[in-house]
Amino acid sequence: MTPAARPPFSLYPELDATALAAFVTALESGDVTGLPPARAAEVVEARALAVFTRGKVTGADGDLLDAALWRHTGARPRPMIVMPSPWTSLGWLTYAVQATLFAARGYNVLAYSARGFAGSEGQVDMAGPLDVADGSRALDHLIERTTGPVTKVGFLGDSYGSGISQLVAAHDTRVDAVVALSTWGDLGEAFYENSTRRVAAVRALIGAAAKARLSPQTQSVFDNVLTGSDVRGTLRWAEVRSPFTHIKELNRRQVPVFYAHAWHETLFPPNQTLRMFNELTGPKRLAVSIGDHSGPEMPGVLGLPNRIWTDAHRWFDHHLKDIDNGIGDEGQFIGEVMWSRTLEPRPTWPSATEQLQRLHLADDGELVPEAEPGEAGWTATVLCGMDTPATVADKVVESGYAEMAGRPKTYPTEDIDHTVAAVWTAEPAAETVRLRGTPRLRVTYRAANPGSTFVAYLLDTAPDGTAHLVTHAPYSDLASPPDSLISADIELQATAYDVQRGHRLMLVIDARDPFYADANLPRATLAFTSPEATPSYLELPLG
Repeated sequence: MTPAARPPFSLYPELDATALAAFVTALESGDVTGLPPARAAEVVEARALAVFTRGKVTGADGDLLDAALWRHTGARPRPMIVMPSPWTSLGWLTYAVQATLFAARGYNVLAYSARGFAGSEGQVDMAGPLDVADGSRALDHLIERTTGPVTKVGFLGDSYGSGISQLVAAHDTRVDAVVALSTWGDLGEAFYENSTRRVAAVRALIGAAAKARLSPQTQSVFDNVLTGSDVRGTLRWAEVRSPFTHIKELNRRQVPVFYAHAWHETLFPPNQTLRMFNELTGPKRLAVSIGDHSGPEMPGVLGLPNRIWTDAHRWFDHHLKDIDNGIGDEGQFIGEVMWSRTLEPRPTWPSATEQLQRLHLADDGELVPEAEPGEAGWTATVLCGMDTPATVADKVVESGYAEMAGRPKTYPTEDIDHTVAAVWTAEPAAETVRLRGTPRLRVTYRAANPGSTFVAYLLDTAPDGTAHLVTHAPYSDLASPPDSLISADIELQATAYDVQRGHRLMLVIDARDPFYADANLPRATLAFTSPEATPSYLELPLG
């Protein structure tokens, strides 16, 4: 019996290409037979207000980009929105419903497939100069086909399109506001987190682009990350493609930017986006939610009610239409607390953290508020090359969908082998511990061989020994001589998490996780310790 073929990997597993295509066909024909009532009503309303057409945008180097246009007739002044596609073979079709909703609200809209994807010519430049030029050409195309005066311009993208949107806004002074969903600020950090190659993320990008046409340079960079080759060259390539590199231009013009992200994002880790967000000086807003890449906003892509897309509409209404809808007064940050689904607004991201609590890594596997005199010098040895039940995620993207459904991965802490992992556990919480912000870990260890990697996981452990992942971070040292003491001072990924009364925080450090490449030699050891000069501790942000 021939096994069934596996479906191609997608960063958007919930998207139904057939349903989206039927929606677009109805936009063209007006026949809404077979559409769900809500989608049918949207088609009828949009067709009464705007003209929908498919077309081609002449991009950089003359490459034709597949596009769709929602255009109002008449001489009335209007704002417009350009939407570069995500990293998917569906191209602009991903935005069909939301672009229609924007058109119904009075915007002229152009959505296009990024070069190398779907029906667009050219090769995937990974948000490089050609993609930036394409964004400006798409804006030219929309302006040329607009009958009335253009008031203001917004760029909106999800995932890949979000990075392109920020970069176009940094280079094209006509862009007045940006919405960037599941985005990146520093692409280099998305590939190398604390000098650790994020191989699962790159494999996911390659898998999701199976039908795309990657440029030789893009393919070479992905290969470099997977094999550990030419790190400096890859970082130079990524620097140009990082909005953080061009932040001065965004700040000079005070471009309003709305970000949405996920706490357990596996493709573009949240800390690099937060760093970008903190450095923006213009109007800004950040929503961070339960889930993984593009998951929190996915219901809105499908046309369902969704607070992320609601805020995206409000953001553009405020900054492109000058509507006083209150979003400018609601504070810069709103976080969804895991797993309560409580939404907590804050004036700024830093204000989410009210105080810091330090827990020292002590002998006998304890996390203690104060290190006892004479406790320095203990050693916890980890054998490299073997995995433990502590892992980042079972699957890129899909694990986040399970979290959104209220089914986070359960970690059986009793199955963690203490010969291949170092474990420290705090006392049961006397009251709820409100983690709000970016935890920091400082730990000293000795690596017997040149090149070393570890992954630190912070777990919330219930009285029965089962645990959920709060946050994590990898760390690699590639330069220290063998048998030298290495002091690692790293940020774990930001979080908003309530540790319930009676639960314990558990710190697990092991030397292997399939999500990352590791620099350890097989059967090598890492010996964690806490010298008096550089004590090892975990710093918790409380809010």
